[in-house]
Amino acid sequence: MLVLGIESSCDETAIAIVREGCEVIASVVASQAALHAPFGGVVPEVAAREHLRAIDLLRCEAMRQAGISMAAIDAIAVTRGPGLIGALLVGIAYAKGLAIGLRKPLIPVDHVHAHVHGAFLGLDARHVETLWPALALVVSGGHTNLYSMSGPTSFKLIASSIDDACGESFDKVAKLMGLPYPGGPQIEKLARSGDKSQVPMPRMVERKSQLVFSYSGLKTHVANLLKMDQQSVSEQRLADICAAFQHEALGQIIRKSSAALALYPESRSLIVAGGVAANQQFQALVASEIGLPIYFPKLTYCSDNAAMVAAFGYYLWKKSGPDTYAALDWDAYSRYVYDEV
Repeated sequence: MLVLGIESSCDETAIAIVREGCEVIASVVASQAALHAPFGGVVPEVAAREHLRAIDLLRCEAMRQAGISMAAIDAIAVTRGPGLIGALLVGIAYAKGLAIGLRKPLIPVDHVHAHVHGAFLGLDARHVETLWPALALVVSGGHTNLYSMSGPTSFKLIASSIDDACGESFDKVAKLMGLPYPGGPQIEKLARSGDKSQVPMPRMVERKSQLVFSYSGLKTHVANLLKMDQQSVSEQRLADICAAFQHEALGQIIRKSSAALALYPESRSLIVAGGVAANQQFQALVASEIGLPIYFPKLTYCSDNAAMVAAFGYYLWKKSGPDTYAALDWDAYSRYVYDEV
């Protein structure tokens, strides 16, 4: 079964075609990072207009890469939310038009949940069936969520951030330091030459019984450090701060994941997805500290993409059947639905 995925939740327009939930036939992404860099973050109106300009061109390119026509597509999956409403509506309106015109099932997909499926791309579908029950982390610019999963479409949220997301804190700290947007890769790069022991960092939500994440205080601590330095900060000092900040920001996730594993000892694997999953220090920490088989997406599928949307759409379609997605009277949502299971 071939599913066409459409992603337009933030600042990447993406189209992909995925077979049986794991095999990527084609995947194209148009990033808007350079467009938003002068503003230090994503401008919603600019993002929506850029999605509108790019989306049909990307679909044509995906079909060309796959060497197939739209008639070969069995279903269409599209990001429904969370995200920027204007950006989401571009993808949803486009997907609904395709579905009506081609008489194909249209599957609305949660963007955060879809990130988890990015880790399955390239795996054998039979292997994916052996991973459950599992713990799953989505660590990105907008979300820091930890789930217990009994299957590929079952998400029980067991921890999330009470303020900033992990990736968001990286971007904010980078902005405080005058580093370019997006800030995560910049901090990771500087941290490689830094000494984390030179800069004390507070340990956030230290109590093991508190299964939540928090990053606002860590960001404020860095802001105060920079204020105390007053004069221009040396490159080595910045590198040391980056190393210490990164170590605590990622270490918090390791501590909370370990605590969750104690509560869910039946878990067979840990799935880690989202933009922060591309951080090499994070990958090394998880591999050394968590005593489970670990699954990360390939680097291409850590950031927003449509292959993860198509993959998750396939499993939803497989679970519910083709007739479930006949109705088109649903709409976008901007925020994560925290009580959704």
